[in-house]
Amino acid sequence: MREWTLPAITEHRYFNPVARVCVFLLALTPFLMLCWSIVQQDLGPDPGKTLMHETGDWMLRILVLVLLATPLRRYGWGRLFQYRRMLGLFLFFYASLHLLVFAQVFVGWSGAILLEELVERPYVLVGFLAWLILVPLAVTSTRGWQRRLKRRWKSLHQGVYVVAVLAVLHIFWLARSDYIDVLVYGAIFALLLGWRFQNKHRNRLRR
Repeated sequence: MREWTLPAITEHRYFNPVARVCVFLLALTPFLMLCWSIVQQDLGPDPGKTLMHETGDWMLRILVLVLLATPLRRYGWGRLFQYRRMLGLFLFFYASLHLLVFAQVFVGWSGAILLEELVERPYVLVGFLAWLILVPLAVTSTRGWQRRLKRRWKSLHQGVYVVAVLAVLHIFWLARSDYIDVLVYGAIFALLLGWRFQNKHRNRLRR
């Protein structure tokens, strides 16, 4: 699997520093808007719940872009792949914000309460596991780590697909009666995973 973050310098057909800044600002905008809403005290009657939903939603949206980058590149549209490293790091950023809000609002930074939540609430467990998988992906997103880990690096970064599965389970167990998000993201991730397995099988047949 190609690097889940950024292709090699020789593949930068679409390198554009202005576009890179624009993508960075666009990915950062949801966070800035949340900060502004906090300052303005405009998060609704339940600020903690709003922050949880917004950070979780943006994590899912960016995860879709990260997984979509490789198929689009394979079919001739490599612009999104150009920014995959940046998007991957923003994915980790919003996932970490999501966890921090949970720790602050719902756990109160208590290790005992966190353990209780992990045991009693499956959606907390799978969400926490997804974040744990993202940690080494973010840490090893550089080319230096790619050179050090070699083939193990590719296996490690396939964990982003596991994150997608855990994310769907997370929102499934969170849903009460509205399963629209579960169906939408479940269908998107299923298609992307299906493409991945089909492409991997095709490459094996060609060897």
